[in-house]
Amino acid sequence: MGAQPESGGRTRVDLPRMPAVGALHRRALLGALPGLGGGRRGPELPAVELTVGGVTVDRAQLADYDRVCGFRLTDRLPATFPHVMGFPLALRLMTAPDFPLPLVGLVHVGNRITVHRPITADQALDVTTYAENLRPHDRGRQVDVVLVGSVDGEEVWRGVSTYLGRERTPGGRERGERPEAPAATARWRVEPRVGTEYARVSGDHNPIHTSRLGARLFGFRRPIAHGMWSKARCLAAVEARLPDAYTVEVAFKLPVPLPSTVNFALLPDGGFALHDSHGRPHLTGLVR
Repeated sequence: MGAQPESGGRTRVDLPRMPAVGALHRRALLGALPGLGGGRRGPELPAVELTVGGVTVDRAQLADYDRVCGFRLTDRLPATFPHVMGFPLALRLMTAPDFPLPLVGLVHVGNRITVHRPITADQALDVTTYAENLRPHDRGRQVDVVLVGSVDGEEVWRGVSTYLGRERTPGGRERGERPEAPAATARWRVEPRVGTEYARVSGDHNPIHTSRLGARLFGFRRPIAHGMWSKARCLAAVEARLPDAYTVEVAFKLPVPLPSTVNFALLPDGGFALHDSHGRPHLTGLVR
């Protein structure tokens, strides 16, 4: 591991390989316990970007990912797969002691991915992550965690995940009227195995997705689907319509409990949405 000169005000740290996610999850859980690293964090983002070069695609993992999310089995990477490839690096960033928001309890509220050109399974990615735009929210603070994938110095993929760290703040948020849900294009049954299978192929083993007890500890009656699984499943439904270069942005609304039945709607403006059987939104998205 070595530190390089600053880029955009951040010090670049090169890591020899992707971190082990198991150890990072344990660090996050221990840090949430009183007296073991929890407590109030600093007010600023770490001025660092982490990089791992030459990250190769595990073709078996890619095939499993395609199956779990509903993509066709091809050598072209789905737009959401580089997020999985870079997830250990982002997790390393967010579990660092100087990261201002504790990982345990963070809510993934939005994700934007830009595909600059197709990426194939035989191409190795140089992956970089950093955090930016720490800002107040009426329920706490939000931060953007950026992942960038490059091939031979050319940026080919960029993902921005927005996380909410819920904190006690004065007042409450106002609830507006909910718009009517669009007509369903398809209806999907989401079984409990989606939580455990996506955890296995993505490395995101947050217990709210895989364990009834873990979900209850965070206020859910039963496990919930990963937000990035929901986004990937929606993109798989429109896979044949996607161009070679595009941006797809989603806002995560209500979680998808496991099991449940959800309604997918394809909208005429390039948007899409996922609702429950009562018309309440799980996700809204747009491809442009």
